Amino acid sequence: MGLIDFFKKIEPDKKKSPFLHTAYDAFFTFAFAPNTVTRGGVHIRDGMDLKRLMVHVVIAMQLCYLFGTYNIGHQHFAAAGMYPGFMEGFHLKLAHGLIQLLPLFIVTHVVGLGIEFYFAAKKGHAVEEGFLVSGALIPLIMPPDIPLWILAISVAFAVIIGKEAFGGTGMNIWNIALLARVFIFFAYPTTISGDEVWVSGYTKLAPGMAADYGWWHTSFFNSIFSFFNLDTFNTATVVMDGYTGATPLALAYQGGWDRVTEVYSASQLLWGSVPGSIGETSKVLIILGALFLIVTKVASWRIMAGMVVGGIVGTWLLNWWGATPFMMIPWYYQFIMGSFLFAMAFMATDPVTACSTDKGKWIYGILIGVIGMIIRVMNPAYPEGWMLAILFANTFAPTIDHFVLDANIKKRLKSA
Repeated sequence: MGLIDFFKKIEPDKKKSPFLHTAYDAFFTFAFAPNTVTRGGVHIRDGMDLKRLMVHVVIAMQLCYLFGTYNIGHQHFAAAGMYPGFMEGFHLKLAHGLIQLLPLFIVTHVVGLGIEFYFAAKKGHAVEEGFLVSGALIPLIMPPDIPLWILAISVAFAVIIGKEAFGGTGMNIWNIALLARVFIFFAYPTTISGDEVWVSGYTKLAPGMAADYGWWHTSFFNSIFSFFNLDTFNTATVVMDGYTGATPLALAYQGGWDRVTEVYSASQLLWGSVPGSIGETSKVLIILGALFLIVTKVASWRIMAGMVVGGIVGTWLLNWWGATPFMMIPWYYQFIMGSFLFAMAFMATDPVTACSTDKGKWIYGILIGVIGMIIRVMNPAYPEGWMLAILFANTFAPTIDHFVLDANIKKRLKSA
């Protein structure tokens, strides 16, 4: 009790220092669990609050963070034809990944939490917890070389326009992380689409282009690696001839599954050693995160299952049409390309923007699966459809719940 008593003694005055009190309250409620339990005729019996619920989602993403960090470095050296084995040059790949990912994580949280603290202080209430998940998701759905100033603008747009304008956490209509990504896609499309943006560390992904190493590479990490007699970052590193930074989906659009397997194996797609958004590539680790969310009952398995069903149905319809090689790819290969599983586990299941009724969750998930697959395959300008499909489904989630509840009311009235 000594520690909690100490923190209570240093609590700033809410009226005299509203911003300091907001910051204090955010840390206090994050560090200490509630000391009360729900009583009465309900099923809740623990001290779980919204912060700890959100932390479960963040924990489920940690494997994606670890792998994504390393894969940034692996793709960088693959472009130079160096350390072709996945575990070769481990220290260099990990260091390069940290140099690229940490600034994204820091900028996202400084901007997002800064805005949340400001609005909480102005409104005179505690910091809301919704950005815990959004702040963890945003870096994972970005290219590793995204300019930090563009990232900052996109986060500010998503938090202010997408959430605070609607009243804060729990009131937003659309997924905040996806709003940040969609802002960049439409405002600065060249920074988040094409073949070059998914491989970091080069000013241009063309044969003979030199690696763009900075102080962290050549001074900080090289001094450490030299001390231990390890390989160091070499400023003479260049992109090798014939290298393509194309994602599996870009290749699939060019020539179907056969074109994909000319560059990547099914094993690479499954384990994730391919170019793509930072957190989307390793399907095995995403599935483990999804299982964790299902077991802890944090995310809805109905939404996930509905999205799988919708994805399969959408793929079957495209297979039946069969107008292009991309349309002929089976559903099980579609699932290991791109961000389908990441969107299913961490995006579609957002409890604020998804449907709340059990039947509505099935409809919501199926709708995302079908629409997303159609956008992915039939839109040459955007060979990935889950961002747009989820935002579309977010818009109609309240309507879906309304009709489900209305049907239940009518059914019960008839039986009465």
